[in-house]
Amino acid sequence: MDEQAVREHAQAQADALLAGDIGKASEEMSPQLRQNLGPIVAMLPMPLTEATVESVAATPTGFLAVIELVGDEGSIRLATRWKERDGRPTMVEASHIPEEAPPAEEPEEPGKP
Repeated sequence: MDEQAVREHAQAQADALLAGDIGKASEEMSPQLRQNLGPIVAMLPMPLTEATVESVAATPTGFLAVIELVGDEGSIRLATRWKERDGRPTMVEASHIPEEAPPAEEPEEPGKP
């Protein structure tokens, strides 16, 4: 399993989600993740209008792929963890990456332009 193989499987999953085919997207997931598919699907902004694999990076125990999903209800970035199972990359974990809050604006002092 290498970065390119993980990227291809993550993109296949993103493409299936974009097409609205949750069943096909779940084929990239471990059996344990498929059993708990409801919470993952619930956080997605369906229907999707965009699905992009932002990055893939090796970790000490597998690979981390960040997937951005954009839909009518907003957007979400998912951190997905991939490991080799049965000779192929398999998503074993998915979590929402919280949006970074914009920096707070300092209040203007009276009398200053």
